[in-house]
Amino acid sequence: MPIRHAVVAGAGIGGLTAAIALHRRGWHVTVCERAPEPPATGAGIGLAPNALRALDAIGVDAAHAAGSAIPATMGVRRSGGQWLTRTGTADMAARYGMPPIAVPRPAFTAALAAALPPEALRYGTDVTGVDDAAGRPTVRTAAGPDLPADLVVAADGIHSPLRRAYFPAHPGLHYIGETAWRTIVDAPELRVPAMSETWGRGERFGVTPLTDGRLYLYATAVVPAGTRSADPRAELRRRFASWHDPIPALLDRVGRLDPADVLQNDLYDLAAPLPRLHHGRIAWVGDAAHAMAPNLGQGGCQAIEDAVVLAHLLPAADSGAGADSVPAALAAYTAARRARTDAVRVRARRAGSLGALRNPLAVAARDLAVRAAPARLALRGMDDLFNGFRLPG
Repeated sequence: MPIRHAVVAGAGIGGLTAAIALHRRGWHVTVCERAPEPPATGAGIGLAPNALRALDAIGVDAAHAAGSAIPATMGVRRSGGQWLTRTGTADMAARYGMPPIAVPRPAFTAALAAALPPEALRYGTDVTGVDDAAGRPTVRTAAGPDLPADLVVAADGIHSPLRRAYFPAHPGLHYIGETAWRTIVDAPELRVPAMSETWGRGERFGVTPLTDGRLYLYATAVVPAGTRSADPRAELRRRFASWHDPIPALLDRVGRLDPADVLQNDLYDLAAPLPRLHHGRIAWVGDAAHAMAPNLGQGGCQAIEDAVVLAHLLPAADSGAGADSVPAALAAYTAARRARTDAVRVRARRAGSLGALRNPLAVAARDLAVRAAPARLALRGMDDLFNGFRLPG
């Protein structure tokens, strides 16, 4: 019996997770990535309990691969330093069976890539299109040659060319109204114990301890799309240097970085859900399927869930299932994932609108409401996210 072949477009977290899950079900996998090599620099990524559970389902131990340091607390602060809400990660572990962790994105993607046969990864290989007119897809690449496939996993990112090609009537991306800066600094002497996000008026600043001891920093501001400064380090200092400790000291570390190490991206999500997450033998995962705002830290987590559920529903290589089993499995994948991912997309957009408030009265009312809410209720409000991963029966 010929081994089924899956071609994955994109070597991000969703694409690599899908490749691992399919490889462990006996599929031959080829991952095509347009970048010439794996990323050496980048930001951090949070792995919530739902993502860690999904990775565990395919035998990937994220904590072992990228470290296991865990912050003591998580919460939201005001720019003066007062806590609006705070939860101990021990409480989260007790409720969800494990705490969230945050890892450097390059280290995590490297760990995922290492779980695949080296010949499965093709960097510098841009997928230019998929011809599925004959029923079995053929993947076109700029590097050539064409790749016949039994399945194509479109993990080609927020600007997914395959999404645009197969859903031309879809409205595409929606600008959330904020730009974001991201970087990683090394500041062990500051001994930052908490994962926190600080809210101002139309501005936010986040600090996340990573598993390798460094700190992932991010900041957002409400600005018109395309707004850029000559030096992002100076712009961050201008906006946030007067905020509470340890933000000024962290900005000093940012000032020592190369400007290219401070990433800036305007924030977009998908304007509306896709009508389905598959077409024939093509399945969309992650940002290509349901790009969402980063406000819940669920973009990468939902990509991981997508990948694991997709592989779970597809027939194993030695199952003896017929040729029609793949399209049927992809229809089941849409049924299993579309409602959950769109609910998270909508919730992430709404959550961001709180942090983006600029009117002083609205900001004061927001802070009062968040501070008045018991921490246990805020934690309970995450149940559907953190306990929401399920493998379909």
